[in-house]
Amino acid sequence: MTRQRRADARRNVEALVEAARTVFDTSGVDAPAKEITDLAGVGVGTLYRHFPQRADLVKAVVQTGIDDLAEAGSKLSAAHPPAEALALWIDRYVELLGTKRGLASALHSGDPAFASLPGYFMERLGPPLTALLDAAAADGAIRSDVGAENLLYAIALLCRPVPGRGPDYGRRMVAVLVDGLRR
Repeated sequence: MTRQRRADARRNVEALVEAARTVFDTSGVDAPAKEITDLAGVGVGTLYRHFPQRADLVKAVVQTGIDDLAEAGSKLSAAHPPAEALALWIDRYVELLGTKRGLASALHSGDPAFASLPGYFMERLGPPLTALLDAAAADGAIRSDVGAENLLYAIALLCRPVPGRGPDYGRRMVAVLVDGLRR
């Protein structure tokens, strides 16, 4: 495969993942493949060449969101005071958890394609959250006895849809949790 072709393939994959992120936000993870490929500007064959199963594309979208959030930690730390950087990162985490319609049920469907995601999730998000927590605790802004793993899981649980509650319910509950971290 030539270098140009590899670059084209990489661009196609990136376009498909970005298009899928957008489509999943608006139409859910069961949106027609054609909707994704039209937005990406590629054919359906290109989609299936890179992502033979729907689960492969869903996994790529999730991993990209996780990677983006992991990278945001150091950028937020460089631009904001520790407590503010932590709060902004948590807001982005809540957004990641809440924006993909049908994503949670797909990820908990038992599909073996998703088996590695919990480990990937902790491996990628644990370190930046630990750094943010440590910096905010060292600054005296938050308590120091809450670890990244516990906080990630607590926020994820609070962001699950609750029947009879509006879409902002999880965000409000996370705000209560974050207030409890403050000194």
